[in-house]
Amino acid sequence: MSTMDQQTYATVTDVCARLTGRLADDTVRSVREDYFGGESLQAETTLLMSLAYERVGITPEEHALIRSTLDDPDNPDLAAVTIIPEVPAVPYHFSPIAGPHAPSPTAADALLMEEASRHHGRRLRRTWRTPLDGAPDNTPTWVYVLQIAPPGNELRAFSAMASRLWVTLHEKWPVEAVTEGRLLPPYQAAALTAAHQLWSS
Repeated sequence: MSTMDQQTYATVTDVCARLTGRLADDTVRSVREDYFGGESLQAETTLLMSLAYERVGITPEEHALIRSTLDDPDNPDLAAVTIIPEVPAVPYHFSPIAGPHAPSPTAADALLMEEASRHHGRRLRRTWRTPLDGAPDNTPTWVYVLQIAPPGNELRAFSAMASRLWVTLHEKWPVEAVTEGRLLPPYQAAALTAAHQLWSS
């Protein structure tokens, strides 16, 4: 286990947010939870290997951000990741209304509304995500987005909400925590734009 300085913690939080929707949900969850838990070496190993295995490219800016967080900036696993000129389009469609066969979100709504207030939450929203061609996860699902007060701890809020969903309801529906006022990556921006507000402080 290693301890990150504040800048590195902020950078890995940003990197995880940028790569959400491009890497598989389970990959992003694992990386975020390892970073939050102080297992930075495990997190970076999973991140770099998954980028290569899932064939996810990163921009020069993302490459520089990831490199700045590594124990070894010259890690050959980073060198193996494809560089792309710009961030690709979000491979999902979001809607505040789900299809007729969507699972009921009622229990998860109540659980996460309770959890939201513990993490300086301002608003909790929910949206229905449908995969498009090239999406890493091909099953439609609910997605929750918690907007938290600045400065916020997005990794802490994410880990708490994801853990509560799994432990209590055995659900792995994706959750996001975003700090109000922050410029959002395309995935989180798209999700919020089409989300239904469940709760506000």
